[in-house]
Amino acid sequence: MDAVNPLGVHARTLSRDWSEEGAALALRRTLNAGFDFIEIPAPSEGELDGRATRRLLRFNGLDATVSLALTPQQDINSTDEASSRRGEAALTAAVRFAAEIGATYVGGVTFSQLGRYRTLPEPAARRNSMEVLRRVAQSAAADGITLGVEYVNRYESNLLNTAAQTVEFLDELGAPDVRLHLDTFHSNSEDPSVSAAVDTAGARLVYIHASESHRGALGSGSLDWTGFFQALRRNRYQGPITFESFSPSVVSQEMTVEVGLWRTPWTSADAVATDARTFLSLHLAALRGPAPLIGTP
Repeated sequence: MDAVNPLGVHARTLSRDWSEEGAALALRRTLNAGFDFIEIPAPSEGELDGRATRRLLRFNGLDATVSLALTPQQDINSTDEASSRRGEAALTAAVRFAAEIGATYVGGVTFSQLGRYRTLPEPAARRNSMEVLRRVAQSAAADGITLGVEYVNRYESNLLNTAAQTVEFLDELGAPDVRLHLDTFHSNSEDPSVSAAVDTAGARLVYIHASESHRGALGSGSLDWTGFFQALRRNRYQGPITFESFSPSVVSQEMTVEVGLWRTPWTSADAVATDARTFLSLHLAALRGPAPLIGTP
């Protein structure tokens, strides 16, 4: 890995919301921990808009990415026209927000609702998801923005759970500006290994959520981080890596229930973020030197 990967942190690791106070807190903590950028969930009504966010980012000298997860009411993997329209509007709004703040990436659960279905998915719904993504991707590309498709575990989706399924989806989609977003928490649950997931994604890999097996502090769970970073080296991945961890000590009660935070993995956002920055930097530093060929130990 010849270039230094930009390192970022998810805003919800650092603050409860993207209000003026919440954004200022998140950005201050991002700077103090030494990250290069912050990942901002597409703002809800009443949170800071693109112009205000851009001013704060510039003042703090930070870059940003944008993320979202479509809700059941915004499901584009659907034959319900109203739901599909709401989902396309949410994706379009996230892209517009990214353009306003100068971000070049919008990722997350962009292909369907976050949450599994109680019936088997329909082929017609999948086709609609692709049609929407093609339209949004074309608009996003005009602003230099790449879309990411983040697959999640079987309890949060019964559509895309593995890197291989997501590669197949992207091949069928045929949109070059839509690429694979890998979250190590989900990959650790569903792929043969996190390193195998990186190899499967290959050049399609555009963005990484570095998240521990239990979503707590990096290095405190069972995830094979050494193997993961070696796979990044084999595949010469030079894209962003974002630390993502959530705790009831920071996020809202609504998000606590949504994400399933039934225990408190940490209480200090500053400490967990600073430790994560050090953890990621040390693993990247260990990868300096010529990269081996794929398939070699």
